[in-house]
Amino acid sequence: MKNYVQAGENLTIPAPYAVTSGGGVKSGLIFGVASGDAESGADVDVVTKGVFDLPKVSTNVFAIGAACYWDDTAKLITSTSSGNTKIGVAIEDVGNPSGSVNVRLNGAF
Repeated sequence: MKNYVQAGENLTIPAPYAVTSGGGVKSGLIFGVASGDAESGADVDVVTKGVFDLPKVSTNVFAIGAACYWDDTAKLITSTSSGNTKIGVAIEDVGNPSGSVNVRLNGAF
């Protein structure tokens, strides 16, 4: 195909804020996990598909298959949909308190 560009699993985008490797990155409707550190405005490679252990609101509880949302202010996974971006689903049961959850990124919306 002449118009094929890339698989889209890894994207290089300007960092919307300073990010560290393994941290969540949201730019518009794109969400991914940074594969390296980057200052705000610098190019950063983000992975948009796969399973990642991401920091979460410690009091939130997730059942396997539960929707996971990104709180871009707190830079945490949350179970609260209002005002947040759906990014994937939990692939494990996680209780309160806990600091992270394994999330399968949606990669699409």
